[in-house]
Amino acid sequence: MATTPHIPPVTRRASNDGAGAVVVASDEWAKQNGKSAIATVLAYGQVADDFAYLARTPAKAAMQALEKVGKKPGDVDLWRSTRPSHRWRSTRCGCSRSTRDNVNVNGGAIALGHPIGASGARIVGALVHELRRRGGGLGCAAICSGGGQGDAILVEVNGG
Repeated sequence: MATTPHIPPVTRRASNDGAGAVVVASDEWAKQNGKSAIATVLAYGQVADDFAYLARTPAKAAMQALEKVGKKPGDVDLWRSTRPSHRWRSTRCGCSRSTRDNVNVNGGAIALGHPIGASGARIVGALVHELRRRGGGLGCAAICSGGGQGDAILVEVNGG
């Protein structure tokens, strides 16, 4: 791999191709169609900032989602973000419970890829399945997207 001046290879992510889909349905529809939900969407957050501050928008969106349902960052069992774990923990969102054990636990965007148009589905899917593996809990997936936007979703998983 050729190196780019001023950017060490470990911090650069390659272009990734990908596709993703998430099925969102009401409890009523699921029951009528013999399906069962694996997660419940509790809230979402969307914020925008100047492009220069893109890195902080996922945390701001996460805080917005948490505030909608009266939760605090310490209530979250697992975090997924397109931001590297160390950067996520250093944001000003008050994520005091954020540790190596609950942020991007199976790798982040650099390790797993960040395919345009599929990253949201990838991190939500990874979050839900890891929460199921751990027996359930509250999770927050957050992403920075196009030109200064940040989005987050707060989900609850009951059991595995």
